[in-house]
Amino acid sequence: MFKTPLLKKYYDRDMLKECSVCHQSFEPEPGYYFGAMYVSYGFSVALTVGVIVFLYKLMGDPSMWVYVTVLLGLNVLLLPVMYRYSRAIFLHVFGGIGFDTKYAKE
Repeated sequence: MFKTPLLKKYYDRDMLKECSVCHQSFEPEPGYYFGAMYVSYGFSVALTVGVIVFLYKLMGDPSMWVYVTVLLGLNVLLLPVMYRYSRAIFLHVFGGIGFDTKYAKE
């Protein structure tokens, strides 16, 4: 779906136009991925709730600056991961794209 793997080039956002095997278009219509922002928002909410619970259990009740600093750092660090996965999830859930076994490598 993306031109480079996530772990090889961390901040690369370039997408392929279509699948090289089955020729499925990765952009069904212009502006299609605006909906992926909601998936990314869900990731951010889950991250926020998880960090707040973890810090509260670990440190008792830290100050607000500890929460803000940790959340800001993690969101900036995980932004490329959330970007890629939110697009992939949105395309698979709402784009009608599924896995076809005839294209699987044997």
